[in-house]
Amino acid sequence: MSVVTEFGPDSGGRIKGLTIVKPIVYGNVARYFGKKREEDGHTHQWTVYVKPYHNEDMSAYIKKVHFKLHESYNNPNRIVTKPPYELTETGWGEFEITIKIYFNDPNERPITIYHILKLFQTTPEIQVGKKNLVSESYDEIIFQDPSALMQHLLSSAKPLTSGVWRHETDFEVKKEKALKEILEARTKIRNEVQEFREKLSLAKETIAKFKEEIAKLTKNSNNLSVT
Repeated sequence: MSVVTEFGPDSGGRIKGLTIVKPIVYGNVARYFGKKREEDGHTHQWTVYVKPYHNEDMSAYIKKVHFKLHESYNNPNRIVTKPPYELTETGWGEFEITIKIYFNDPNERPITIYHILKLFQTTPEIQVGKKNLVSESYDEIIFQDPSALMQHLLSSAKPLTSGVWRHETDFEVKKEKALKEILEARTKIRNEVQEFREKLSLAKETIAKFKEEIAKLTKNSNNLSVT
């Protein structure tokens, strides 16, 4: 009997109040051929992928990944049913790839993410094909009130490899840099707000003084008229 059958048609019901987060990395790497290929005009080989952020076998809870390519490709709909969730092609242009992730729990709706295939870069090493271009992003799949089956599948994922697990991009460094930029931006905004408040206060004081002077002039003018 399969795990799905054991939990019944409703996947064991929803576990209220439970949230499980699975970080992922998706994107592409690309390599320039060095020249345009004569037979089809293609200039790059590229690989688009979805990977776990942590070292785990996502097949425990992912049933398949559907990559939707540009219509100019033969069979633009590509299905990958086991890790690594990736596909390799060649081409000459950039376009949006739709990535749809299906789960082993039939009651869990698939999620869709979008990635712009990146081929071109201004770095000299990448331009001449000596170095691969990498364009990848960090994201999180959030399971809110998952079913009992989904909770079981998510918690049963095993390590994908016994070796060191690395990504092309050091997302921890990017995170630290982003947090630093956010703190600097907050400090800048706070200082600007304080500066505007001081200017506003000074403007109010100046207006009050002008009103006071106008009132005095008006009073003196009235006194002269009476006499």
